[in-house]
Amino acid sequence: MTARVSDRIAAIAESATLAVDAKAKALQAAGRPVIGFGAGEPDFPTPDYIVAAAIKACSDPKWHRYTPAGGLPELKEAIAVKTKRDSGYEIAASQVLITNGGKQALYNAFAALLDPGDEVILPAPYWTTYPESIRLAGGVPVEVMTDETSGYRATIAQLDAARTPRTKALVFVSPSNPTGAVYSPAEVKAIGEWAVANGIWVITDEIYEHLVYGDAQFASMPALVPELANTCIVVNGVAKTYAMTGWRVGWLIGPADIVKGATNLQSHATSNVANVSQVAALAAVTGNLDAVNEMKVAFDRRRKLITGMLDVIPGVNCPLPEGAFYVYPSVKELIGKNLRGQKIESSAQLSALILDEVEVAVVPGEAFGTPGYLRLSYATSDSNITEGVGRIAALLGEVN
Repeated sequence: MTARVSDRIAAIAESATLAVDAKAKALQAAGRPVIGFGAGEPDFPTPDYIVAAAIKACSDPKWHRYTPAGGLPELKEAIAVKTKRDSGYEIAASQVLITNGGKQALYNAFAALLDPGDEVILPAPYWTTYPESIRLAGGVPVEVMTDETSGYRATIAQLDAARTPRTKALVFVSPSNPTGAVYSPAEVKAIGEWAVANGIWVITDEIYEHLVYGDAQFASMPALVPELANTCIVVNGVAKTYAMTGWRVGWLIGPADIVKGATNLQSHATSNVANVSQVAALAAVTGNLDAVNEMKVAFDRRRKLITGMLDVIPGVNCPLPEGAFYVYPSVKELIGKNLRGQKIESSAQLSALILDEVEVAVVPGEAFGTPGYLRLSYATSDSNITEGVGRIAALLGEVN
């Protein structure tokens, strides 16, 4: 029988993070006391001034019509100003494409850049969407493995070992999802110079730029390596910084030809992002960062709380993350041991056991290309962290 779904689409894996979050929410809706650490979604409301701008836009007929597929001109201008303010990278508004969230920005970037068979170096652990977007665009992800011993940071030697004549691009993420790793400015600069020297494009995801803690510093690669600008695409958005995950506004920044190609694609795929959301994003990027800094204080407190609770569990090794709002503990020492009559065969099986036995949702490392780990988002309340990790600790205390 002929397959009903195309090979291209059938090869895509479901988003594991969204799947875990959906299952947790379904159980919660059924009355179960599930605590979810699955989705990377701030638990704060969108700041009031942003919501007010959206409400006002709803009543203005000019936002009831189509607008340019590439984004509102005033929002593109504001993003150019914001980019200079926050990362020191000077761009023109014409280099910006407004997209339906960061995921569309990534897909548009890969689709505009890659030809079939082009290789993209992808450090692992990686966010689940990167390899799927690369494959959809005809590219081939080439994984470079990192672990907790290197702070989940790839070295230039590793990147160079993965390079072949087919290498077209590198995906670079700092701060990182899922690990919270942050590369130092010196490391960012060195990797950018390596990319320039080898004629490799860089797609750099800066969605967590404001969420760094302690002595860690965010650094934008094209700002530190200006000669990279013509072979660099920056992906960003309002989702994480401004607690606007549901508003669906992201953007990509790149050279004129890439932005033109990506805009042409978007004009046929979705046309313009919802105008009300774009007006809300305009209020976000032109406003101050006071609300962002308040959230950051809470995230900083929570990262210390969750790391401390996880790291004392026997068999769990949880490094303190430097950015974003995730911890990525290793559970490799638990593989092969027994828990409630079952042998732990993998981190995927362990995450399922945790959900079934103590009703806590976590995402297994298999989703991020590195089995033997769990990802927990601490973008949730202190009480949820205390209760949820407490349940996990009690359960894993039975491992033998």
